Amino acid sequence: MDNFKAHLNKFITVTDEEYISIFSFFEVLKVKKKQSLMLEGEICRNMYFVVEGCLRKYFINEKGVEHTTQFAIENWWITDTFAYERQLQTDFNIQSVEKSTILMIDFKNQELLLEKHPVMEKYFRIIYQRAYAASERKLRYLAEYSREELYVHFSTLYPWFIQRIPQYLIASFLGFTPEYLSEIKAKLRS
Repeated sequence: MDNFKAHLNKFITVTDEEYISIFSFFEVLKVKKKQSLMLEGEICRNMYFVVEGCLRKYFINEKGVEHTTQFAIENWWITDTFAYERQLQTDFNIQSVEKSTILMIDFKNQELLLEKHPVMEKYFRIIYQRAYAASERKLRYLAEYSREELYVHFSTLYPWFIQRIPQYLIASFLGFTPEYLSEIKAKLRS
């Protein structure tokens, strides 16, 4: 799990000894493709850090249609932040898109981690600030861009997603039907 240490050291400085202690607060999980980690209606007890693979967060609307709200690939975090911070029932599901290796921490252990290693407060503050900024950007793009512009922007900014993630999930994330995404891609090719 050296890449987690390298990731931490991008934002804070931890010694090898500190890292061993920090790492002890996490559980390593190996998950299969399409394995559920969190289901709507459950108390959101965990945060997940992707070491390898890809996870997604989604909800199912009243018509039974899935809407993906977030992806997490290597070195990204994912949870239902609102429900996690308050230890409430979640309105979301988290599922692996690929076979993945993840680090999991529950709320109680995170609080203990922050007590023992105050430098992790700074780390999580930076992570939350970046996540909030990304959410603001996504809202602006959804409001300003046409659907075609939205897809072009997304595929330019995140080309690795286009290659790794099934098209129906990308369509779900961008608020399209898979058929509409196919039409956009066909139009762009011609």
